[in-house]
Amino acid sequence: MSKVHFGPAGIPISAEKRDTISGMKKVKELELDAMEIEFVRNIYLNEQSAKEVKKANEELNLKLSIHAPYFINLLSEKESVVEKSKKLILQSLKIAEIINAKFVVVHAAYYGKLSKEDAFEKMVKITKEILKKANLKNSVLAYETMAKQSQFADFETLVEFYKEINHPNFSICVDFAHIFVFNDGKIDYKKIFDTLEKLGIKEVHSHFSNVKFNLKTKKFQDVHVPINSHPSFYELAKELKKREFEITIISESPILEKDAIKMKNIFISI
Repeated sequence: MSKVHFGPAGIPISAEKRDTISGMKKVKELELDAMEIEFVRNIYLNEQSAKEVKKANEELNLKLSIHAPYFINLLSEKESVVEKSKKLILQSLKIAEIINAKFVVVHAAYYGKLSKEDAFEKMVKITKEILKKANLKNSVLAYETMAKQSQFADFETLVEFYKEINHPNFSICVDFAHIFVFNDGKIDYKKIFDTLEKLGIKEVHSHFSNVKFNLKTKKFQDVHVPINSHPSFYELAKELKKREFEITIISESPILEKDAIKMKNIFISI
């Protein structure tokens, strides 16, 4: 059976104080054991505050991760955007190393006018540069599986990319909702975990939420909704019971911690 950690994407909604350490304490109080620190709009921890987070977590013992800022695009036509994107990733990785966060999740790029092949090649070069410069000891750079054709990249592409990068400090963040949307309302949990096993990935960082069904287009869209429909968390939990992974599942539901608790209870009940 897999060892599963559950927690919210960011400070729990029910936390009275809106700072990282208060959020971490609330996560512990709710008997959850993971939290993703969201740098989505800005990197709000400096070296000093990161050391305070690390100290607080020595007692709380949560699985911490970081989501790098959203406005990253390593394939931008503007060189200034690419350079800023690299800096934001390196800064996020630096904070991760201080607080002992294992994974730094990144929405890596948009294809723009590039072909898939050229984008792949360019991303390999840029990512290797980042990893060399970061000189990581414990933290792992993880590109997230994306929902749109315009974004780098879907699960299958990132699997090939992972093989090409071939670095102990690089991995894939498996966003199950994004995979579901990308594949037009289909997800094969068995195939995903078989693939991760073949890659030799034993520790997985992931995101989970349900997504909205658009009645006009008759398609699922990348809009998070509470967990009670699609994709099925129950089926994911059943698959994890058969496996031997260590996996962190971050709730990206609009009702963050409530759905993290719901997922934990479903997993326990199977």
